[in-house]
Parts: sequence; C-alpha cells; structure tokens
Amino acid sequence: MRIVRYHEHGTPEVLRVDEVDKPEPGPGFVRIRNEAIGVNFAGLQERAGDFYYGKSVQLPASPGGDSCGFIDALGPGVEGFAVGDRVASIIFKEAFAEYSLARVKDLVRVPAEMDAAQATMLSSPAQVGLEVIQAATLKPGESVLVHAAAGAIGHLVVQMLKALGAGTVIATANSAAKLEFAKELGADIAIDYSREGWDDEVREATGGAGVDIVLDSVGSDITQKSVRLLKPFGRLVFYGSASGGKELPKVSLQDLAGRYLTHFSMGVMDGQVDDFTPIVDEVCEMVLSGKVKPVVYTELPLAEAVKAHQLMEDRAQLGRVVLIP
Repeated sequence: MRIVRYHEHGTPEVLRVDEVDKPEPGPGFVRIRNEAIGVNFAGLQERAGDFYYGKSVQLPASPGGDSCGFIDALGPGVEGFAVGDRVASIIFKEAFAEYSLARVKDLVRVPAEMDAAQATMLSSPAQVGLEVIQAATLKPGESVLVHAAAGAIGHLVVQMLKALGAGTVIATANSAAKLEFAKELGADIAIDYSREGWDDEVREATGGAGVDIVLDSVGSDITQKSVRLLKPFGRLVFYGSASGGKELPKVSLQDLAGRYLTHFSMGVMDGQVDDFTPIVDEVCEMVLSGKVKPVVYTELPLAEAVKAHQLMEDRAQLGRVVLIP
C-alpha cells in the first residue's frame, strides 16, 4: 500500500510516498480502508521535531490524523463492529496511508450519506472541541474568547458554543478572511491576534470587563495575555501550542489570582476515560442535526501531502485540510 512518511525531521518537503505492506490489526484494533484523512496540526509539529509534549518519534514515521473509511479487517476479539462498517477515528500514527489501524474505543459510526471529508471531523476535532468546552464548565450566557477560531477545531468550537447557549463569542485569527469566516460561523466579534494591542481590543469590546472563558490552542504570549483578560473566577483552557513552542506557556501566580487555568490534553484524557460514548453521541447529534457544520477547506490527493502541510504551516486554511488516498 502507499503511505506518506518522513525519514528525517524537517520542513514539509521531507514527506514522501513509500510502498509498504498493509498493517495487521492486533487485539482491540481494526484496519480501515481510508476514504479521507484529516490533517492535524500535531502531525506538523511531530514532523518538524517540534511537538510541545516532547514525545519521541521513531523514524521513519507517518503523521497522525483523522480517518473516515470502511473497516477492512478485525483484530482478535473485536466485537460490535464488522468488516464493511463505515467509521471515523483518530489515527495516532501512520494516518497518511491507504490503510490505517484504529482502536475500537476510538471508532465513530458514519452515516452512508455523510461526506467523507466532513466525517473526518467526527473524531478528534469535534470531540476535542466539545471536551474543551466542557472542561471550561460553560454556563448559559457566558462570554468566551476563542483563539485560532478558523482552524479545524476552532471553527467547530465557535459553532458549538452558540449551540450550547454561550453569550458573546469573541473569535481571534490572523487574517481578514479568517475573521470574516469566524463571524459567518456565529462569532459576535472577530479580532486579529497578530496585531499589537489585540488584547486591548478585547478589553474594549467587553467594556473593560474581560471574558468568562478563554479557549486557547495557541500558547506562548497569547496565553499570558489571555489570562489577564479573564473576569474574576474566569477560566482558561489551554489545549494546544500552535505557536510552535516546545515548552508550555508560563503564567505568573499574580496573574492567576482569582482566575483558573487548566490544561486539556487528549492524551491525558485517553488514559483516564475508557468510554467516550457520551461525547461521541453529543458530537454526532450536533453535526447530523446541522447545529454544527464541519467546513472542508480543500481536498488533496495523498501524494500531495507536502502541499497539505505547507497550507497548514502558512495558516492559509479556513476549516480543515483533507487528503484523499
């Protein structure tokens, strides 16, 4: 089968198409014949050797991502699914391939009528988005600042917040096109966080009061400034480091006084939660009912994985970049 791998860390150009045998599923795993593969930002950081969790990658490696496809083979003891079932799943490694292995616990059933590229967002992007909102303990009417609001997760979060009864939603992004995109999805206010003084614009937009919640997938000084934008007893959920730093952002105790900060990690959640069914069910209801509409920016052939990573690194996408095997 064809698989996109990198044999050394570096720029997107290190990605290349290799021919390897199909992987065989072990206990608790299935093999998926991929229809579409969603590109995740963590895969870019791992390829570059700049993943902020600092986990090692054994080379050659293939980026992780989100698959939509059909079960092609079952591992020993797998129950509840059959060959031919259409599913979506996060793939932690070797996602950029014609066939990938997925854990049964990660599988989401995909209706036949759903577009494959959109269905890639039923797994980690939509689930992380909802879990981050839940980690923030959103109450109806509360104001929320959403960073990177035009990305694969952020554009879903904006819509979920509105569906769940949030009050004013302030979206940040780094271009006029992305800001307009976020407003089209339901954001009340859109601010360019690449401009000097963006945090003062947030204060002005809230009449100096600040926000109840910040959802931050950017890190670095964005996190530091965002903590200071919280109202008393406000909550910041940090769940990514798109700014590219290997270290988690540092926040002073003085800035945290009367405020709360938590770090959401899908990897940590994975070790603490055995059954993601409630999250999956709520995500699927939101998407299938039309309350949340996954947006696909572009679909590229698997062989153009280099271009997919370049688009992501250039921050050019509105929504999700998808590869088609």
